[in-house]
Amino acid sequence: MTQILLYVFIYLFAAVAGVLVSKRFGLGSVLGYLMAGIAIGPVLGLVGKEVESIQQVAEFGVVMMLFLVGLELAPHKLWALRHKLLGLGGLQVGLTVALIALVAVLLGQSWQIGVAAGCILALSSTAIVLQTLGEKGQLSSQGGQSSFMVLLFQDVAAIPMLALLPLLGAAGAAAQAEGVDHSINLLAGQPVWLQALVTALVLGLIVFGVRRIVPPAFRHIGRTGLREMFTLFTLMLVVGIAELMAVIGLSPALGSFIAGVALAESAYRHELESHLEPFKGLFLGLFFITVGAGINFKLLGAELGLILGLTLGLLLLKMLVLYGLGRVFRLSRPANKLFVFSLAQAGEFGFVLLSISKQSHLLPQLIADRLLLVIALSMVATPLMFLLHDWLAARSARQQQAAERPQDEIGEDKPIILLGHGRFGVQINSMLAACGFHATVIDYHAETVDGLTRFGLKTYYGDANRPELLASAGLHEAKLLIVAIDDRSRAVEIIRFVRRHYPKLPIIARAYDLHHGHELHRAGADHVIRETFDAAMRSARLALETLGIDPDKAHALADLYTQRSEYRMQALADVHEPDLPKYANEKLTEKMRQIEAETVALMQQLLHGESRPAAAADGVADKD
Repeated sequence: MTQILLYVFIYLFAAVAGVLVSKRFGLGSVLGYLMAGIAIGPVLGLVGKEVESIQQVAEFGVVMMLFLVGLELAPHKLWALRHKLLGLGGLQVGLTVALIALVAVLLGQSWQIGVAAGCILALSSTAIVLQTLGEKGQLSSQGGQSSFMVLLFQDVAAIPMLALLPLLGAAGAAAQAEGVDHSINLLAGQPVWLQALVTALVLGLIVFGVRRIVPPAFRHIGRTGLREMFTLFTLMLVVGIAELMAVIGLSPALGSFIAGVALAESAYRHELESHLEPFKGLFLGLFFITVGAGINFKLLGAELGLILGLTLGLLLLKMLVLYGLGRVFRLSRPANKLFVFSLAQAGEFGFVLLSISKQSHLLPQLIADRLLLVIALSMVATPLMFLLHDWLAARSARQQQAAERPQDEIGEDKPIILLGHGRFGVQINSMLAACGFHATVIDYHAETVDGLTRFGLKTYYGDANRPELLASAGLHEAKLLIVAIDDRSRAVEIIRFVRRHYPKLPIIARAYDLHHGHELHRAGADHVIRETFDAAMRSARLALETLGIDPDKAHALADLYTQRSEYRMQALADVHEPDLPKYANEKLTEKMRQIEAETVALMQQLLHGESRPAAAADGVADKD
C-alpha cells in the first residue's frame, strides 16, 4: 500500500510541477507532461517497469477524449465532412505507409518490415493533437477540422493494421494461435461475413442504446439528487462501450466516438461533458507522462545521430505528404499550415502496433527500440512544432497583409483621430458621429476597412505605429487621439511616441485590464478606459437597486467608485513595475491597500448620509 501511494504521489507531483513550469513559459500542458515523464523516468529513475502497465490504463484517456469530441460533432456535421474523412484520411495513411515502406526497402530492409514501419509511423497522435488544438481554440477551424478527419480515419485504419501485422510476421499464425494479444476477441477465427454482421449489429446497438437509454436514465438519476450518480453512470457508459468494442476486436476509441456522435444532439450533452472532462484530463496527462518515462536514453545516447535523423526524416516526409494533400483538397494557406504542423508526428497507436509487431517476431528488437524512440521524440517535438506554426502564421499574416495592400493615403484633417475600429472603437465612433463629431478612423485589418467602407463609413488602412501615417492623418492639428487597437504592446508604443512629440494632445486609450492600464498611463495616456469596467459598474448599480438602495443613491455610489478607480489607476501607475507580478510588487500592494481602504470609507459615508464626501473630490483631483 505504501509503495502504491508513493508511486501515485510521484506521478501527481511530476504532473503538477511539469505543467506549471511548461505553462509558465507558454509551451502548453502536453509538453509539460512529457517533460515530467522524462524527469521521473530516464533522468531520476523514480519509475520503471510499471510504466507499460500504467500506459495501458492511461490510454483510456484517448477513449474519453474521442467520446467528448463526438459530443461536439452532430451527425449532419459528420456527413458534411465525409469527403475529407475518406479522401484526406485515406490518402494520408496510404501514401505515408507506401513512402516509409519504400524508404525502408531502399535501406536494405525487407518489404514486410517496411510495411510494418509504415503502419506504425503513419498514424498521428490523437491525444496530443486534439488536446493542443482544443487548448488553442483551433479545433473548429478549417485546419483543425481537416486534422480531426484524418485522425478519425487513422483510428479506423488501426483496426485492419492490428490484423495485418501478425500475418506479415514469420510467426504470425503461431502468435495468433497462442493469443499474443491476451485480450478477449469473440470474433477471432470467425468467417469474415460473420465478423462484418456482428460488427454492424454492435454499432447499431450502441447508437440505438445510447439514444434510448441515456435520456431516461439521466431523468431517473436526477430524481435521486445524488450528483455522484451522474459521474458513475457516465463512466459506466463509456467503459461499457469501450469493452463492447474490444471484445469484438474493434477500437474502443472508435466506439466511444460513435456513441458521442449519437448523443451530440441530446439535451444531456453538457451534463455528460462536465462529468467526463476531469477524468479525461487526468488519464491523458498520465498517458503523456508514461510516454516520456518510456524513452530509452541509453540507446538514444549511443545512436543519437541516427535516431535524430530518423525522427527528422519522419517529420519532413509526413509534412510533405500532408502539404500536398492540403493543396489537392484546396485548404486555405493558413489552414494547410495548421494541418501540416499538427499531424507530422507519430502517435500513441504506434506503441500498440509496435508491441504487436514485436510479439509476432516481425521486427528485430533493435529496430523496434529505434522506432519506439522515433515515436516518442516526434511526440515530444509536437508542442514545439505548434509554437513554430504560431510564429510562422503570425509572421506570414503580417507580411501578406503588408504585401497585398499598401497603406491608404489620408487626405483629410479631422479634429479626432481614432485608431482601431473593433468592438470597442466602433461604439465610440458611432456615438461621436451621432453627436456631430467626425473622426479619422485608421485600422490595420484590411477586412474591417473594406467592410466599413462598403457600409458607408470611411476608414483608412494602415499601421498606426508608423509616424508618417499619423502625420498624414493630421495629428499635428488634432484635438483628440483615441487609441482602441487590439495589440497591447503596439498601443503602448503609439502613446509613448505621440506623447513625446505631441505633449499637449489629449489621449484616451482602451485597456484590457488594470496591468495594461498602468502601462498606458505611464506611456502618457490622459484617460484610460478598461473595456469591461463600465459594464461592471452598470451591473453593480443594478445589484444595489435590487438590494433596496435608492436608484439615485446607487447611481451616486457608482459614480464615486468610478472616480476612485480612475484615481487608483493613475496613482498605482507611478509604482507599477511591468516585469514584476502584481503581488510581488510590495510598493504597489501597499499603495493598493491604502487606496482601497480610503475608497471603502468614502463609499460608506455616501451610503449612510453624506451626499458626496469632500475627500472624494480631493482624491480625484489629485490625479491631475
